[in-house]
Amino acid sequence: MRIRRSRALLATTTVVVVGVGGGLTAVTAQAAAAGCSVTYSVGSQWPSGFTGNVNLTNLGDPLSSWTLTWSFTAGQQITQGWNGTFTQSGTQVRVANASWNGALGTNATVGMGFNASWTGTNPAPTSFALNGVTCNGTATPGPTTAAPTTAPPTSAPPTTAPPTTAPPSNRTFTNPLKVRGPDPWLQYYDGFYYLATTTWNNTITMRKSRTLGGLASAADTLLFTLTRPNGAGTMWAPEFHLLDGPSGRRWYFYYTAGREPFDLGSQRIHVLESAGLDPMGPYTFKADLLDPTADNTWELDPGILQLNGNLYLLGTFYNGSQPMFIRPLSNPWTASGTRRVLTTPTLSWETVGGAVAEGGEVLQRNGRTFIVYSASHCSTPDYKLGMLEYTGGDPLSSGSWRKFPNPVFQRSNANGVYGPGHNGFFKSPDGTEDWIVYHANSSASGGCDMNRSTRAQKFTWNADGTPNFGTPVSLGTQLAVPSGEPAS
Repeated sequence: MRIRRSRALLATTTVVVVGVGGGLTAVTAQAAAAGCSVTYSVGSQWPSGFTGNVNLTNLGDPLSSWTLTWSFTAGQQITQGWNGTFTQSGTQVRVANASWNGALGTNATVGMGFNASWTGTNPAPTSFALNGVTCNGTATPGPTTAAPTTAPPTSAPPTTAPPTTAPPSNRTFTNPLKVRGPDPWLQYYDGFYYLATTTWNNTITMRKSRTLGGLASAADTLLFTLTRPNGAGTMWAPEFHLLDGPSGRRWYFYYTAGREPFDLGSQRIHVLESAGLDPMGPYTFKADLLDPTADNTWELDPGILQLNGNLYLLGTFYNGSQPMFIRPLSNPWTASGTRRVLTTPTLSWETVGGAVAEGGEVLQRNGRTFIVYSASHCSTPDYKLGMLEYTGGDPLSSGSWRKFPNPVFQRSNANGVYGPGHNGFFKSPDGTEDWIVYHANSSASGGCDMNRSTRAQKFTWNADGTPNFGTPVSLGTQLAVPSGEPAS
Protein backbone atom coordinates (compact mmCIF):
# COMPACT_ATOMS: atom_id res chain seq x y z
CA MET A 1 0.00 0.00 0.00
CA ARG A 2 1.02 3.53 -0.64
CA ILE A 3 -0.97 6.56 0.38
CA ARG A 4 1.42 8.92 -1.32
CA ARG A 5 3.03 6.70 -4.00
CA SER A 6 1.69 3.39 -5.25
CA ARG A 7 0.05 1.05 -3.76
CA ALA A 8 -11.39 -31.41 1.47
CA LEU A 9 -22.24 -50.56 1.61
CA LEU A 10 -22.98 -53.09 3.49
CA ALA A 11 -21.40 -56.05 1.69
CA THR A 12 -19.84 -59.40 2.35
CA THR A 13 -16.64 -58.46 0.55
CA THR A 14 -14.87 -55.12 0.66
CA VAL A 15 -11.85 -53.76 -1.17
CA VAL A 16 -8.86 -52.50 0.76
CA VAL A 17 -6.49 -49.98 -0.77
CA VAL A 18 -2.87 -50.85 -0.11
CA GLY A 19 0.13 -48.68 -0.90
CA VAL A 20 2.99 -50.58 -2.54
CA GLY A 21 6.01 -48.40 -3.27
CA GLY A 22 3.71 -45.44 -3.77
CA GLY A 23 1.29 -47.40 -5.98
CA LEU A 24 -2.15 -48.84 -5.23
CA THR A 25 -3.29 -52.46 -5.34
CA ALA A 26 -6.65 -54.01 -4.37
CA VAL A 27 -7.15 -56.89 -1.96
CA THR A 28 -10.32 -58.41 -0.48
CA ALA A 29 -11.44 -58.95 3.10
CA GLN A 30 -14.58 -60.31 4.73
CA ALA A 31 -16.94 -57.93 6.53
CA ALA A 32 -19.60 -59.19 8.91
CA ALA A 33 -22.65 -57.14 9.97
CA ALA A 34 -20.71 -53.96 9.41
CA GLY A 35 -19.07 -52.03 6.66
CA CYS A 36 -17.25 -48.80 6.04
CA SER A 37 -15.75 -46.63 3.35
CA VAL A 38 -12.72 -44.35 3.57
CA THR A 39 -11.33 -41.70 1.29
CA TYR A 40 -7.83 -40.46 2.07
CA SER A 41 -5.90 -37.67 0.40
CA VAL A 42 -2.73 -35.67 0.88
CA GLY A 43 -3.28 -31.93 1.02
CA SER A 44 -0.49 -29.41 1.49
CA GLN A 45 3.10 -30.64 1.42
CA TRP A 46 6.37 -29.13 2.54
CA PRO A 47 9.88 -30.43 3.19
CA SER A 48 9.57 -33.28 5.70
CA GLY A 49 5.81 -32.87 6.23
CA PHE A 50 2.30 -32.90 4.81
CA THR A 51 -1.37 -32.45 5.68
CA GLY A 52 -3.62 -35.53 5.32
CA ASN A 53 -7.40 -35.77 5.20
CA VAL A 54 -9.56 -38.83 5.95
CA ASN A 55 -13.32 -39.10 5.37
CA LEU A 56 -14.91 -42.12 7.04
CA THR A 57 -18.42 -43.36 6.17
CA ASN A 58 -20.12 -46.04 8.29
CA LEU A 59 -22.00 -48.38 5.92
CA GLY A 60 -23.11 -50.86 8.57
CA ASP A 61 -24.99 -50.75 11.87
CA PRO A 62 -24.93 -47.54 13.96
CA LEU A 63 -21.93 -47.23 16.27
CA SER A 64 -21.93 -45.66 19.70
CA SER A 65 -18.15 -45.25 19.47
CA TRP A 66 -15.56 -45.91 16.81
CA THR A 67 -11.86 -46.24 16.13
CA LEU A 68 -10.29 -46.12 12.68
CA THR A 69 -6.89 -47.73 12.19
CA TRP A 70 -4.39 -47.94 9.36
CA SER A 71 -0.65 -48.32 8.87
CA PHE A 72 1.95 -46.05 7.36
CA THR A 73 5.28 -47.20 6.03
CA ALA A 74 8.31 -46.39 8.14
CA GLY A 75 9.10 -42.70 8.24
CA GLN A 76 5.58 -41.27 8.55
CA GLN A 77 4.50 -39.92 11.92
CA ILE A 78 1.35 -38.00 12.94
CA THR A 79 2.36 -34.72 14.58
CA GLN A 80 -1.07 -33.20 15.28
CA GLY A 81 -4.66 -34.00 14.40
CA TRP A 82 -8.15 -32.57 14.54
CA ASN A 83 -11.74 -33.89 14.49
CA GLY A 84 -10.50 -36.97 16.33
CA THR A 85 -7.93 -38.25 18.82
CA PHE A 86 -4.87 -39.48 16.92
CA THR A 87 -2.30 -41.86 18.39
CA GLN A 88 0.46 -43.82 16.70
CA SER A 89 2.49 -46.87 17.71
CA GLY A 90 5.21 -47.74 15.26
CA THR A 91 3.60 -47.47 11.88
CA GLN A 92 0.02 -48.13 13.05
CA VAL A 93 -2.23 -45.08 13.40
CA ARG A 94 -5.36 -45.05 15.56
CA VAL A 95 -7.90 -42.25 15.53
CA ALA A 96 -10.74 -42.52 18.04
CA ASN A 97 -14.06 -40.69 17.88
CA ALA A 98 -14.00 -37.12 19.06
CA SER A 99 -16.16 -36.37 22.10
CA TRP A 100 -18.43 -34.14 20.05
CA ASN A 101 -19.18 -36.97 17.59
CA GLY A 102 -19.16 -40.16 19.65
CA ALA A 103 -21.88 -41.90 17.65
CA LEU A 104 -21.63 -42.79 13.97
CA GLY A 105 -24.98 -43.71 12.39
CA THR A 106 -25.54 -45.78 9.27
CA ASN A 107 -24.31 -43.87 6.21
CA ALA A 108 -22.97 -41.10 8.48
CA THR A 109 -19.66 -39.54 7.46
CA VAL A 110 -17.03 -37.90 9.61
CA GLY A 111 -14.03 -35.97 8.33
CA MET A 112 -10.66 -35.97 10.07
CA GLY A 113 -7.36 -34.35 9.31
CA PHE A 114 -3.81 -34.27 10.54
CA ASN A 115 -0.28 -32.99 10.05
CA ALA A 116 2.47 -35.57 9.68
CA SER A 117 6.22 -35.73 9.23
CA TRP A 118 7.77 -37.92 6.57
CA THR A 119 11.06 -39.02 5.12
CA GLY A 120 11.83 -40.68 1.82
CA THR A 121 8.57 -41.38 0.00
CA ASN A 122 5.04 -40.78 1.17
CA PRO A 123 2.76 -43.58 -0.15
CA ALA A 124 -0.87 -44.05 0.78
CA PRO A 125 -1.62 -45.73 4.11
CA THR A 126 -2.62 -49.41 4.14
CA SER A 127 -5.44 -51.51 5.62
CA PHE A 128 -8.06 -49.06 6.87
CA ALA A 129 -10.31 -50.69 9.49
CA LEU A 130 -13.28 -49.39 11.48
CA ASN A 131 -13.54 -51.11 14.88
CA GLY A 132 -11.52 -53.97 13.38
CA VAL A 133 -13.62 -54.30 10.19
CA THR A 134 -11.71 -53.65 6.99
CA CYS A 135 -12.94 -50.70 4.92
CA ASN A 136 -13.16 -50.26 1.22
CA GLY A 137 -12.16 -46.91 -0.16
CA THR A 138 -9.72 -44.87 -2.15
CA ALA A 139 -6.44 -43.26 -1.27
CA THR A 140 -4.38 -40.66 -3.03
CA PRO A 141 -0.67 -41.31 -2.39
CA GLY A 142 1.82 -38.58 -1.80
CA PRO A 143 4.99 -38.05 -3.82
CA THR A 144 7.23 -41.02 -4.57
CA THR A 145 10.33 -38.88 -5.02
CA ALA A 146 12.40 -36.84 -2.64
CA ALA A 147 10.77 -34.15 -0.53
CA PRO A 148 9.52 -31.14 -2.49
CA THR A 149 11.04 -27.74 -2.00
CA THR A 150 7.75 -26.02 -1.28
CA ALA A 151 7.55 -24.13 1.98
CA PRO A 152 5.26 -25.24 4.78
CA PRO A 153 1.82 -23.70 4.76
CA THR A 154 1.60 -20.52 6.75
CA SER A 155 -1.56 -21.67 8.45
CA ALA A 156 -1.71 -24.78 10.61
CA PRO A 157 -4.78 -26.82 11.55
CA PRO A 158 -6.14 -26.70 15.08
CA THR A 159 -4.59 -28.87 17.74
CA THR A 160 -7.92 -29.57 19.46
CA ALA A 161 -11.13 -31.00 18.04
CA PRO A 162 -13.47 -28.21 16.90
CA PRO A 163 -17.24 -28.25 17.38
CA THR A 164 -19.50 -30.10 14.98
CA THR A 165 -19.45 -28.65 11.50
CA ALA A 166 -22.41 -28.31 9.19
CA PRO A 167 -22.20 -28.90 5.43
CA PRO A 168 -20.53 -25.87 3.81
CA SER A 169 -23.54 -25.36 1.54
CA ASN A 170 -25.66 -24.61 4.62
CA ARG A 171 -23.32 -21.98 6.06
CA THR A 172 -22.18 -18.81 4.39
CA PHE A 173 -20.52 -15.48 5.05
CA THR A 174 -20.38 -12.18 3.21
CA ASN A 175 -17.69 -9.62 2.55
CA PRO A 176 -16.35 -7.27 3.76
CA LEU A 177 -14.42 -8.81 6.63
CA LYS A 178 -13.33 -5.34 7.74
CA VAL A 179 -14.86 -2.11 6.46
CA ARG A 180 -11.74 -0.01 6.98
CA GLY A 181 -9.14 -2.67 6.20
CA PRO A 182 -6.52 -1.87 3.56
CA ASP A 183 -3.50 -4.12 3.00
CA PRO A 184 -4.94 -7.19 4.77
CA TRP A 185 -2.91 -10.14 5.99
CA LEU A 186 -4.97 -13.13 7.16
CA GLN A 187 -3.86 -16.50 8.53
CA TYR A 188 -5.64 -19.55 9.98
CA TYR A 189 -3.70 -21.00 12.90
CA ASP A 190 -4.55 -23.31 15.81
CA GLY A 191 -8.32 -23.03 15.35
CA PHE A 192 -8.61 -19.30 14.72
CA TYR A 193 -8.44 -16.78 11.90
CA TYR A 194 -6.14 -13.81 12.53
CA LEU A 195 -6.37 -10.55 10.55
CA ALA A 196 -4.10 -7.51 10.57
CA THR A 197 -4.50 -4.47 8.32
CA THR A 198 -3.03 -1.00 7.87
CA THR A 199 -3.86 1.35 10.74
CA TRP A 200 -2.17 4.49 9.33
CA ASN A 201 -1.16 5.55 12.85
CA ASN A 202 1.30 4.42 15.56
CA THR A 203 -0.52 1.23 16.52
CA ILE A 204 -0.47 -2.39 15.34
CA THR A 205 -3.74 -4.23 15.87
CA MET A 206 -5.14 -7.68 15.10
CA ARG A 207 -8.56 -9.36 14.96
CA LYS A 208 -9.22 -12.99 15.96
CA SER A 209 -12.22 -15.22 15.22
CA ARG A 210 -13.21 -18.91 15.13
CA THR A 211 -15.01 -18.23 11.83
CA LEU A 212 -14.02 -16.22 8.79
CA GLY A 213 -17.25 -14.24 8.77
CA GLY A 214 -16.82 -13.53 12.48
CA LEU A 215 -13.85 -11.29 11.71
CA ALA A 216 -16.30 -8.62 10.56
CA SER A 217 -17.51 -8.07 14.12
CA ALA A 218 -14.36 -9.06 16.02
CA ALA A 219 -12.64 -6.44 18.12
CA ASP A 220 -9.32 -4.92 17.08
CA THR A 221 -6.81 -5.87 19.78
CA LEU A 222 -3.78 -3.64 20.32
CA LEU A 223 -0.59 -5.67 19.83
CA PHE A 224 2.09 -3.01 19.81
CA THR A 225 2.56 0.76 19.94
CA LEU A 226 5.29 2.26 17.73
CA THR A 227 7.69 4.53 19.54
CA ARG A 228 10.99 4.37 17.66
CA PRO A 229 12.02 7.77 16.26
CA ASN A 230 12.62 6.33 12.77
CA GLY A 231 9.34 4.40 12.70
CA ALA A 232 6.77 5.89 15.05
CA GLY A 233 3.74 6.28 12.80
CA THR A 234 1.90 5.73 9.49
CA MET A 235 1.93 1.96 9.97
CA TRP A 236 0.88 0.01 6.89
CA ALA A 237 1.21 -3.33 5.04
CA PRO A 238 1.51 -5.66 8.08
CA GLU A 239 2.35 -9.34 7.68
CA PHE A 240 3.07 -12.02 10.27
CA HIS A 241 4.94 -15.23 9.44
CA LEU A 242 5.77 -18.27 11.55
CA LEU A 243 9.48 -18.79 10.92
CA ASP A 244 12.44 -20.64 12.39
CA GLY A 245 14.86 -18.44 14.29
CA PRO A 246 17.78 -19.06 16.61
CA SER A 247 15.37 -19.50 19.53
CA GLY A 248 13.01 -21.83 17.64
CA ARG A 249 9.78 -21.04 15.81
CA ARG A 250 8.38 -17.60 16.40
CA TRP A 251 5.96 -15.22 14.74
CA TYR A 252 7.75 -12.41 12.95
CA PHE A 253 5.57 -9.37 12.35
CA TYR A 254 6.73 -7.22 9.41
CA TYR A 255 5.39 -3.74 8.74
CA THR A 256 6.14 -0.40 7.14
CA ALA A 257 6.39 2.78 9.22
CA GLY A 258 8.00 6.21 9.13
CA ARG A 259 8.92 9.16 11.27
CA GLU A 260 6.32 11.43 12.78
CA PRO A 261 4.70 13.74 12.12
CA PHE A 262 3.47 12.33 8.79
CA ASP A 263 6.83 11.91 7.06
CA LEU A 264 6.02 9.52 4.21
CA GLY A 265 9.46 9.82 2.69
CA SER A 266 10.93 8.07 5.73
CA GLN A 267 8.87 4.88 5.34
CA ARG A 268 10.99 1.79 6.03
CA ILE A 269 10.44 -1.91 6.78
CA HIS A 270 10.60 -3.08 10.42
CA VAL A 271 10.03 -6.38 12.24
CA LEU A 272 8.76 -7.55 15.64
CA GLU A 273 9.29 -11.00 17.25
CA SER A 274 6.75 -12.92 19.34
CA ALA A 275 7.57 -14.42 22.72
CA GLY A 276 5.91 -17.73 21.79
CA LEU A 277 3.55 -19.29 19.28
CA ASP A 278 0.53 -17.04 19.80
CA PRO A 279 0.05 -14.81 16.70
CA MET A 280 -1.25 -12.08 19.02
CA GLY A 281 2.01 -11.97 20.91
CA PRO A 282 3.28 -10.49 23.09
CA TYR A 283 5.80 -8.94 20.67
CA THR A 284 9.05 -7.07 21.12
CA PHE A 285 10.79 -4.89 18.57
CA LYS A 286 13.46 -6.91 16.76
CA ALA A 287 15.05 -4.85 13.98
CA ASP A 288 14.88 -2.22 11.28
CA LEU A 289 15.13 -4.26 8.09
CA LEU A 290 17.32 -1.79 6.24
CA ASP A 291 19.29 -2.61 3.15
CA PRO A 292 22.99 -3.02 4.07
CA THR A 293 24.02 -0.92 1.07
CA ALA A 294 21.08 1.35 0.18
CA ASP A 295 19.87 1.99 3.70
CA ASN A 296 18.63 5.53 3.11
CA THR A 297 15.86 4.87 0.59
CA TRP A 298 12.11 4.53 0.85
CA GLU A 299 11.04 0.84 1.06
CA LEU A 300 7.56 -0.61 1.45
CA ASP A 301 5.37 -3.71 1.53
CA PRO A 302 7.42 -6.51 3.12
CA GLY A 303 6.84 -10.10 2.04
CA ILE A 304 8.65 -13.35 2.84
CA LEU A 305 9.86 -15.99 0.38
CA GLN A 306 11.21 -19.38 1.48
CA LEU A 307 12.82 -21.21 -1.43
CA ASN A 308 15.38 -24.02 -1.64
CA GLY A 309 16.07 -23.77 2.08
CA ASN A 310 16.81 -20.05 1.96
CA LEU A 311 14.94 -17.00 3.23
CA TYR A 312 14.30 -13.80 1.29
CA LEU A 313 12.59 -10.45 1.86
CA LEU A 314 10.37 -9.03 -0.88
CA GLY A 315 9.50 -5.35 -1.10
CA THR A 316 9.29 -2.29 -3.32
CA PHE A 317 11.23 0.97 -3.60
CA TYR A 318 11.32 4.06 -5.80
CA ASN A 319 13.86 4.68 -8.54
CA GLY A 320 11.77 6.69 -10.99
CA SER A 321 9.27 3.85 -11.24
CA GLN A 322 8.42 1.45 -8.46
CA PRO A 323 9.99 -1.99 -9.04
CA MET A 324 9.71 -5.00 -6.76
CA PHE A 325 12.92 -6.09 -5.05
CA ILE A 326 14.25 -9.26 -3.41
CA ARG A 327 16.89 -9.34 -0.64
CA PRO A 328 18.52 -12.37 0.99
CA LEU A 329 18.13 -12.88 4.74
CA SER A 330 20.41 -14.78 7.10
CA ASN A 331 17.60 -14.98 9.66
CA PRO A 332 14.09 -13.49 9.86
CA TRP A 333 15.38 -10.03 10.80
CA THR A 334 18.87 -9.73 9.25
CA ALA A 335 19.80 -8.99 5.64
CA SER A 336 22.73 -10.94 4.18
CA GLY A 337 23.02 -8.94 0.99
CA THR A 338 21.73 -5.91 -0.86
CA ARG A 339 18.43 -5.79 -2.72
CA ARG A 340 18.08 -6.88 -6.34
CA VAL A 341 15.33 -5.82 -8.73
CA LEU A 342 12.94 -8.72 -9.26
CA THR A 343 10.60 -7.10 -11.78
CA THR A 344 10.07 -3.62 -13.19
CA PRO A 345 6.55 -2.44 -14.14
CA THR A 346 6.59 -1.74 -17.87
CA LEU A 347 3.41 -3.31 -19.28
CA SER A 348 0.37 -1.14 -19.97
CA TRP A 349 -1.69 -2.73 -17.20
CA GLU A 350 1.16 -2.18 -14.69
CA THR A 351 1.46 1.54 -15.31
CA VAL A 352 -2.02 3.05 -14.89
CA GLY A 353 -1.57 6.16 -12.76
CA GLY A 354 2.07 5.22 -12.16
CA ALA A 355 4.50 2.38 -12.86
CA VAL A 356 4.09 0.17 -9.82
CA ALA A 357 4.97 -3.41 -8.77
CA GLU A 358 4.48 -3.87 -5.04
CA GLY A 359 3.04 -6.12 -2.34
CA GLY A 360 4.64 -9.35 -3.59
CA GLU A 361 3.07 -12.46 -2.01
CA VAL A 362 4.31 -16.04 -2.34
CA LEU A 363 2.10 -18.91 -3.48
CA GLN A 364 3.65 -22.39 -3.64
CA ARG A 365 2.10 -25.67 -4.81
CA ASN A 366 3.38 -28.97 -6.23
CA GLY A 367 6.97 -27.75 -6.31
CA ARG A 368 6.15 -24.53 -8.16
CA THR A 369 6.66 -21.04 -6.75
CA PHE A 370 4.64 -17.99 -7.81
CA ILE A 371 4.84 -14.39 -6.63
CA VAL A 372 1.59 -12.47 -6.98
CA TYR A 373 2.06 -8.70 -6.86
CA SER A 374 -0.01 -5.52 -7.07
CA ALA A 375 0.38 -3.37 -10.17
CA SER A 376 -0.55 0.20 -11.20
CA HIS A 377 -1.21 3.01 -8.75
CA CYS A 378 -3.36 2.21 -5.73
CA SER A 379 -5.37 5.40 -6.14
CA THR A 380 -6.85 4.14 -9.42
CA PRO A 381 -9.65 1.59 -10.00
CA ASP A 382 -7.12 -0.32 -12.13
CA TYR A 383 -4.95 -1.39 -9.22
CA LYS A 384 -4.76 -5.15 -9.86
CA LEU A 385 -2.70 -8.34 -9.47
CA GLY A 386 0.05 -9.66 -11.71
CA MET A 387 2.16 -12.79 -11.31
CA LEU A 388 5.71 -14.11 -11.63
CA GLU A 389 6.86 -17.74 -11.61
CA TYR A 390 10.25 -19.08 -10.53
CA THR A 391 11.86 -21.00 -13.40
CA GLY A 392 15.02 -22.17 -11.65
CA GLY A 393 18.45 -20.79 -10.96
CA ASP A 394 19.38 -17.97 -8.61
CA PRO A 395 16.22 -16.50 -7.03
CA LEU A 396 18.02 -13.15 -6.74
CA SER A 397 18.24 -12.89 -10.52
CA SER A 398 15.27 -11.45 -12.41
CA GLY A 399 16.16 -13.91 -15.19
CA SER A 400 15.07 -16.75 -12.90
CA TRP A 401 11.50 -15.48 -12.96
CA ARG A 402 9.00 -15.21 -15.80
CA LYS A 403 6.30 -12.56 -15.80
CA PHE A 404 2.81 -13.52 -16.92
CA PRO A 405 1.74 -11.22 -19.75
CA ASN A 406 -1.75 -10.47 -18.41
CA PRO A 407 -3.16 -9.56 -15.00
CA VAL A 408 -4.50 -12.44 -12.92
CA PHE A 409 -7.09 -10.53 -10.81
CA GLN A 410 -8.60 -7.15 -11.58
CA ARG A 411 -11.59 -4.82 -11.35
CA SER A 412 -15.13 -6.02 -12.03
CA ASN A 413 -17.46 -3.23 -13.07
CA ALA A 414 -20.38 -5.69 -13.11
CA ASN A 415 -19.75 -6.61 -9.47
CA GLY A 416 -18.88 -3.10 -8.32
CA VAL A 417 -15.32 -4.01 -7.32
CA TYR A 418 -12.53 -1.56 -8.09
CA GLY A 419 -8.81 -1.62 -7.39
CA PRO A 420 -8.60 -5.16 -5.95
CA GLY A 421 -5.05 -5.70 -4.73
CA HIS A 422 -2.49 -6.01 -1.94
CA ASN A 423 -3.46 -9.61 -1.34
CA GLY A 424 -2.45 -12.54 0.80
CA PHE A 425 -3.19 -16.28 0.81
CA PHE A 426 -4.45 -18.69 3.45
CA LYS A 427 -5.70 -22.27 3.72
CA SER A 428 -9.13 -23.50 4.86
CA PRO A 429 -9.15 -25.10 8.33
CA ASP A 430 -8.99 -28.63 6.89
CA GLY A 431 -6.22 -27.69 4.44
CA THR A 432 -8.20 -28.65 1.33
CA GLU A 433 -9.00 -25.18 -0.04
CA ASP A 434 -6.95 -22.17 -1.09
CA TRP A 435 -8.23 -18.68 -0.33
CA ILE A 436 -7.18 -15.17 -1.31
CA VAL A 437 -7.61 -12.11 0.90
CA TYR A 438 -7.37 -8.63 -0.62
CA HIS A 439 -8.65 -5.07 -0.34
CA ALA A 440 -10.83 -3.20 -2.81
CA ASN A 441 -13.07 -0.17 -3.27
CA SER A 442 -16.78 -0.19 -4.08
CA SER A 443 -16.54 2.86 -6.31
CA ALA A 444 -14.38 3.72 -9.29
CA SER A 445 -13.67 7.03 -7.55
CA GLY A 446 -12.40 5.32 -4.39
CA GLY A 447 -8.86 6.24 -3.44
CA CYS A 448 -5.74 4.87 -1.85
CA ASP A 449 -6.89 5.37 1.74
CA MET A 450 -8.40 3.77 4.82
CA ASN A 451 -11.80 3.32 3.14
CA ARG A 452 -10.65 0.23 1.25
CA SER A 453 -12.25 -2.88 2.75
CA THR A 454 -10.92 -6.38 3.47
CA ARG A 455 -12.45 -9.19 1.38
CA ALA A 456 -11.78 -12.92 0.91
CA GLN A 457 -12.86 -15.63 -1.52
CA LYS A 458 -11.85 -19.16 -2.50
CA PHE A 459 -9.78 -19.75 -5.64
CA THR A 460 -9.02 -22.81 -7.75
CA TRP A 461 -6.22 -24.18 -9.93
CA ASN A 462 -6.01 -24.53 -13.69
CA ALA A 463 -5.12 -27.79 -15.43
CA ASP A 464 -1.66 -26.38 -16.19
CA GLY A 465 -0.93 -25.93 -12.46
CA THR A 466 -1.39 -22.14 -12.34
CA PRO A 467 -3.80 -20.46 -9.91
CA ASN A 468 -7.20 -19.27 -11.11
CA PHE A 469 -8.33 -16.38 -8.92
CA GLY A 470 -11.53 -15.81 -10.88
CA THR A 471 -13.41 -12.51 -10.57
CA PRO A 472 -13.75 -10.47 -7.37
CA VAL A 473 -17.28 -10.95 -6.03
CA SER A 474 -19.58 -8.12 -5.05
CA LEU A 475 -20.08 -7.13 -1.44
CA GLY A 476 -22.97 -9.01 0.18
CA THR A 477 -22.56 -12.11 -2.00
CA GLN A 478 -23.28 -15.24 0.04
CA LEU A 479 -20.10 -17.35 -0.04
CA ALA A 480 -19.73 -20.87 1.42
CA VAL A 481 -17.53 -20.85 4.50
CA PRO A 482 -14.07 -22.42 4.22
CA SER A 483 -14.03 -26.21 4.36
CA GLY A 484 -13.67 -27.61 7.87
CA GLU A 485 -14.64 -24.39 9.58
CA PRO A 486 -16.28 -24.90 13.00
CA ALA A 487 -19.89 -23.83 13.42
CA SER A 488 -19.02 -21.15 15.95
